[in-house]
Amino acid sequence: MPDMSVASEAGESLSLNHRIHHLQDEHTQLEQALAEEEARPMPDSLRIASLKRKKLAIKDELAELTDS
Repeated sequence: MPDMSVASEAGESLSLNHRIHHLQDEHTQLEQALAEEEARPMPDSLRIASLKRKKLAIKDELAELTDS
């Protein structure tokens, strides 16, 4: 009978890697949105602040996931 703990660990590792990749993609998209907003003639300061908060939250989560 196969060792289920090894299969479970492999599944968790794939899930973790998937989550990290998803967060990295999201972070990149937020960077692009932020650059586009800042390049506008009259950038929306509330939108910029919101994008920066989201970006920081993702960065914090990525650091937490990669440090564990």
